[in-house]
Amino acid sequence: MDLGLKGRVALVFGAGGGLGGAIARSLAAEGARVVAADIVAEAAQATAEDIARAGGAAQAVTWDLADLRSIPQHLAGIEATFGPVEILVNNTGGPPPTPVSGQSPEEWERHFRAMVMSVIAITDAVLPGMKAAGWGRVITSTSSGVVAPIANLGLSNALRASLVGWSKTLAGEVGRSGITSNIVLPGRIATKRIAFLDEQRAKREGKEPAEVEAASTASIPLGRYGEPREYGDTVAYLASERASYITGSVIRVDGGLIQSI
Repeated sequence: MDLGLKGRVALVFGAGGGLGGAIARSLAAEGARVVAADIVAEAAQATAEDIARAGGAAQAVTWDLADLRSIPQHLAGIEATFGPVEILVNNTGGPPPTPVSGQSPEEWERHFRAMVMSVIAITDAVLPGMKAAGWGRVITSTSSGVVAPIANLGLSNALRASLVGWSKTLAGEVGRSGITSNIVLPGRIATKRIAFLDEQRAKREGKEPAEVEAASTASIPLGRYGEPREYGDTVAYLASERASYITGSVIRVDGGLIQSI
């Protein structure tokens, strides 16, 4: 199946991590020209080099999402190399595990700026180009906690949930310009982030990480953690011509983990 992504310019955030890296590779495998952005320069470069070795086109960019002033400069550099961004994958890092109560206003503000305001500001910056072209994809990766709040991930549950309302509203505003806006939710995908969260839960409960993983796996109908590639391929499909009638949606990639309808 041709997804119609050959030559499309895709900007992927968090591309040095497990989910972002998988998304970048899946898009590149379909012929997209990928800008791999990450706050860690070496991680972004590693993903770009991996894509290049596989025959794809990629550019690594070191990007601190909390620095909103750098957006015009970064986008100008991308346009000079590849052209305007046509596919935007908003994938931010998660905050540390915390209860939702007792966090300082400064802590809320810091993570809101990095996880929410950055997504809104960058999307607003690329939308004029998408509208001019009559085509665009805005795909935002959040967390299953926006549907079923996850214990001890209070900051993440609350802040990421705001992006769901934003994305749905955006879909209604830009649809007639040929632009789609969707949310993707990962379940238990086998990344370093999930391994870290399993370790933190094991410490809180006085267990071994393997026990926590086994209990989590038992709650997943498919009986396993997902592979990053499976998540990346889902995003690539949503970015494609084949998904042109999907917008304002929340897509779960969770092996059936989330129990709500």
